[in-house]
Amino acid sequence: MGEQRFGEWVVVRRHDGHVAELVLDRVKAMNAVSTEMARCLTEACDALTRNRSVRVVVVTSTHARAFCVGADLKERNSLTDAELVRQRPYTRAAYTGVLELPMPTIAAVHGFALGGGFEIALSCDLIVADRTAVVGLPEVSVGVIPGGGGTQLLPRRVGAARAAELVFTARRLEAEEARELGLVDRLVEAGEDRTEALALAGRIAGNSPVGLRAAKRALRLGHGLDLKAGLEVEDAAWRSVAFSGDRAEGVAAFNEKRTPDWPGE
Repeated sequence: MGEQRFGEWVVVRRHDGHVAELVLDRVKAMNAVSTEMARCLTEACDALTRNRSVRVVVVTSTHARAFCVGADLKERNSLTDAELVRQRPYTRAAYTGVLELPMPTIAAVHGFALGGGFEIALSCDLIVADRTAVVGLPEVSVGVIPGGGGTQLLPRRVGAARAAELVFTARRLEAEEARELGLVDRLVEAGEDRTEALALAGRIAGNSPVGLRAAKRALRLGHGLDLKAGLEVEDAAWRSVAFSGDRAEGVAAFNEKRTPDWPGE
């Protein structure tokens, strides 16, 4: 397993089987997203995007009681309006970096995942949470709104009315209710979120890397379109894999009753 650090607070670990772990490591601040941490997260996502050998990314935290508590409000309190305007592109790029990772992504959530922290999780394709998880978008309680994609990503998970209720009340949800409402996808015992997320990533990573990226594109781009337009998105994604080396290898491996050796192209 290799490891690369991006600045002081973000680490990328490579696991066997083409899985990468994107680690939030600002322990003293419960992974609060400062300007510098946002830069680090953006750089790590850029590196992962360029790495064709990575098939699945798992986002984890080294803090025992938090995935990420959101924006660094201590830093925000010190910023002038002009400085806040200058900061915005950095924080937006960080959340967008996670959202636009081209391979499947899984968030492993325990403890607090609030505000921007929950938006990092929502930017992933799947969320595995343990029973200590507490999630929510409390931004209106401090005079702002979700700015890391929350107003757009949450309705896509739970519907417009339920998302409105959660955003407008700014309330926090514990793990059981979050699972019942569809805010998280899998609920596991305390301390098992990372283990389960990595195991799930390993299962996904056994499939065609070309197919995985194309399937993610079709799912993301087709969401919200009418059926006819969505099927056009799917057809374009299908064409991008139908004549690939992965497709040829997958068919050959099936017929030869062996495990595919994906070329990834």
